[in-house]
Amino acid sequence: MSQQVLIVINDAPYGSEKAYNALRLAIAMQARENKINVFLLADAVFCAVPKQETPQGYYNINEMLGRVLSKGGRVAACGSCMKARGLSLDGLLKGVEQGSMALLSEWTEKCDKVHSF
Repeated sequence: MSQQVLIVINDAPYGSEKAYNALRLAIAMQARENKINVFLLADAVFCAVPKQETPQGYYNINEMLGRVLSKGGRVAACGSCMKARGLSLDGLLKGVEQGSMALLSEWTEKCDKVHSF
């Protein structure tokens, strides 16, 4: 039975493994035919910055977000959080949309489950 799942990430892409574990869950849930929305808040907006180069054998958050998008997931980055960090939508991974509290509220109301990292 497919469910609508919202995953909220609040932490930077590297330094802790919160974004990594959130995206591992998103990918695993997509494999089980669930519909996934990922909302990036605070320093998590940096997860959507393209062309991240990580050491060989190290996870790459940007590639993981790309996998979520390629499987039909939606990814939004908080617009206020982007502005506060000098980021624009043009500077983010293709397919990431600019989000807002209104969008996060809508996704929260429509989903079956919410996970926050």
